[in-house]
Amino acid sequence: MKPWRVALVDDHEIVRLGLRDLVNHQSDMRVTCECSTVAEAISIIPQNAEVAVVDIRLPDGSGLEVCRELLARDPGIHVIILTAFGMDDLVGEALDSGATGYILKGERRWMVIEGIRTVAQGGSIFSSDVTRAVLHHMVHPDAATDPIAELTPQEWRVLQLIAEGKTNREIGCQMTLSEKTVKHYVSRLLSKLGHSRRSEAAAHYARYQSTQNSPH
Repeated sequence: MKPWRVALVDDHEIVRLGLRDLVNHQSDMRVTCECSTVAEAISIIPQNAEVAVVDIRLPDGSGLEVCRELLARDPGIHVIILTAFGMDDLVGEALDSGATGYILKGERRWMVIEGIRTVAQGGSIFSSDVTRAVLHHMVHPDAATDPIAELTPQEWRVLQLIAEGKTNREIGCQMTLSEKTVKHYVSRLLSKLGHSRRSEAAAHYARYQSTQNSPH
């Protein structure tokens, strides 16, 4: 069997070096990509790795954004969040973003290796210190209600066009709206979805569409 291809996303070179050496010492996995920013990860990783090990805090954004974007572009990728932060809300957001692993950096190194093997084969792995948050998230699905379902029909249409890569001007022409009005719709839907970037909203839309039909 070919070794699992692994991508590392962390802005600290010394962390990537340690992970690279650890992974490459295994016979069943190899590091194929290393990235230090959200932009690099989104550009380089799709189609080049089966597993991405991602830090949650990056210079130009969040590892959760990396997770959402990667899964939107390549659903075959499995993402493990590797971070020093284990707050319940971050764990919940990671699960909502599609991560199948959440490992704290204080864990022993074998857990990262076993985590890669586990998620590559369709399983999941979580540090013991975050399992309570994982169980709470599973038991209380109402907490994970997707805010996209609360968009108005007009906001939903704007989101669809954003996902198609349309500019505000192009959206305005297609919907017979002024560019100023479109900008207002975009700002409002981003706020409702909890995003700050159009790319995040587009990835959110793609993820939502992949799980169910549009309610609008």
